[in-house]
Amino acid sequence: MSEVMDYKSRVSDPASRKFETFSYLPALTADEIKKQVEYLVSKGWNPAIEHTEPEYLMDSYWYMWKLPMFGETDVNKVLAEAEACHKANPDNHVRLIGYNNFNQSQGAAMVIFRGKTV
Repeated sequence: MSEVMDYKSRVSDPASRKFETFSYLPALTADEIKKQVEYLVSKGWNPAIEHTEPEYLMDSYWYMWKLPMFGETDVNKVLAEAEACHKANPDNHVRLIGYNNFNQSQGAAMVIFRGKTV
């Protein structure tokens, strides 16, 4: 069995903090973000965009960017909203949510733009 890696993420060091699964990977490229949106739409999930300041990352509250895009199937419209949120809040983390109508829960949530670390 391979060794388990310690990522040395500490509350006292905001730059070291990890958030959600994809934060342990390199930042997503535009093409990778598009593939994630395509996946959400293909599952019939409702996309939504949220954002928060990096210093409040560990809090449970994120700001909703407009309302969830109920029934939206146009990947480019979802990407445009994510870009608009990122442009309006360049220092914030921006995440993509996929709401599952059947389970009444989040089917996916991932940070797609990382804000400026403190």
